[in-house]
Amino acid sequence: MGNPKRISIIDDDGAVSEAMAGLLRSLGYTTETFDSAEAFLSSSEVLQASCIITDVRMPGMGGVGLQIYLIASGYNLPIIFMTAFPDDKTRKQVLDAGAICYLPKPCDQERLVNCIEAA
Repeated sequence: MGNPKRISIIDDDGAVSEAMAGLLRSLGYTTETFDSAEAFLSSSEVLQASCIITDVRMPGMGGVGLQIYLIASGYNLPIIFMTAFPDDKTRKQVLDAGAICYLPKPCDQERLVNCIEAA
């Protein structure tokens, strides 16, 4: 991969974020991790990210709120959602709003990579 894409990983579980970041770096991607949507939004990464992988449920602003905020602010970033609490209503909501994928945790690595390639 000549020009690695920047992927921002937003999850309040540091172990999940770091494991995912390690996997993606091993595949040639550049990653940044954030423990909250607010930390991501207050960083310069919001302007540099090629794709976001975010948890649905987090303290403060969750992934759904982040998606709503980004769309309302004019950011057109591909978003992949991951959740330990999958439900059809949230899945439909985020996919209808343009999310690339909605994946249950723990996530199958091949499915995650397919979603990133689709993004």
